[in-house]
Amino acid sequence: MKISGSAVSLNVDDVPAASGFLARHFGFREVMAADGFASLTRDDAGMNVVFLRRGLASLPADQRDDHASGLILAFEVDDLEGELARLQEEGVTITMPLTAEEWGERAFQVRDPNGVIVQLVDWQGPTG
Repeated sequence: MKISGSAVSLNVDDVPAASGFLARHFGFREVMAADGFASLTRDDAGMNVVFLRRGLASLPADQRDDHASGLILAFEVDDLEGELARLQEEGVTITMPLTAEEWGERAFQVRDPNGVIVQLVDWQGPTG
């Protein structure tokens, strides 16, 4: 098997709001869009983020009404503190403050207008 690309697909209520949030605050751009659908990418992300409107008839019946809950959309960044300051300046509510875990992960979280958790993270290696 050869994987030529990857994406995460999330069911949300408001596709334009989700797409706009990733574009405005995280530098993604739409590469495909239609009623109830948007696919976004960044040249450096290595994957696309796809938003599908909940209830979309093209989804299998057992998935149509699911919401992207229990999922964290995580992006590793080089300047975690700088990104935190930038998002705060842009008026984005920080829903989990910057934390450091003993295994070396540092992260903070925000939520998009649909409640999707977006986490920015860096890996410092184990502490102690």
